Amino acid sequence: MALATTPAPLSLCNGERDRTPMPVFRIRPLAVAVTCLAGLAACLPAGQRVSLIPEDRPATLAPATYTPSAESAELRNYYRVLQQDLLTRGLLRTDGGGPETPYDAEDLAERFEELAFYYEYAGRGGNRLAGGLSRWSGPVRVVADFGPSVSEAQQLRDSAVLERFTDRLARVTGHPVSNQSRRGNFHVIFASADDRAYVAEKVRDLLPDLSEADLRLFVDPPRTHYCFVLAGGPPSAPFDYISGVALIRAEHPDLVRDSCIHEEVSQGLGLLNDSPRARPSIFNDDDEFAYLTSHDEKLLQILYDKRLRTGMSAEEARPLVRIIAREVMGQPL
Repeated sequence: MALATTPAPLSLCNGERDRTPMPVFRIRPLAVAVTCLAGLAACLPAGQRVSLIPEDRPATLAPATYTPSAESAELRNYYRVLQQDLLTRGLLRTDGGGPETPYDAEDLAERFEELAFYYEYAGRGGNRLAGGLSRWSGPVRVVADFGPSVSEAQQLRDSAVLERFTDRLARVTGHPVSNQSRRGNFHVIFASADDRAYVAEKVRDLLPDLSEADLRLFVDPPRTHYCFVLAGGPPSAPFDYISGVALIRAEHPDLVRDSCIHEEVSQGLGLLNDSPRARPSIFNDDDEFAYLTSHDEKLLQILYDKRLRTGMSAEEARPLVRIIAREVMGQPL
């Protein structure tokens, strides 16, 4: 089975952008004062094939004597300092917004269209259109996978956060989203720099035809990329998602790691883009908010409204989206 094939460029965090089409990854780089601040979308090249393994291995517990390598310890300190920098600058808010972040149904409809139908940067031919509405038609079965370096206590904590969040997504969307211990179709991998061998084996099992270059993004991501997701559907229905894989660095402090859970699992449900106009929102490139907001919940409600269908163009969906946005906002039609 192959994932979606709409090409889009990869944005680099040093202010330069590689215009070469890359695989559909949703990548979130860490925001710092001198670099770019948030996630981006890219797509799998045409013909990329991805298969699901029939059965998942149980999580591997870190040995009691595990000592992080110098690299992993340095990354842990790097992300701790950067999280504090974000908090000092008033970012990673957990309040969900307030009177200073107003929006109405028209704002919500416009933001939905930009998030669901466009990529952040232009792909081949300068086209930012993603091609059609993307989402899951079948159940989303989320599985947490942990690298050997992740302690049992951390596994229990992260699993609980992920389970609570998948329960929330199920309530918000009305779609079957659940946390599973095995046989999932959306894998969230928590791993440190010391777990490269584990990540390589896991991703090869889940995505056996992934190119070596794309596999390296999972195995050895730049430290400015601290979580990302890949999701999509088969060639016959590329907008109908059937598989997802996310990677979250285990070196992150709790708030950033939880923020990654919120953003990457939500993005993996079908919202492809970031927008500076999406506020209060995690679907923005400024890291102002750490957690899914009520504004974002409304976007997901629109995405999974049964009046919309996968593959719809922005033009086809626009009249319905405006109606649905007024409904979720409680505004008269």
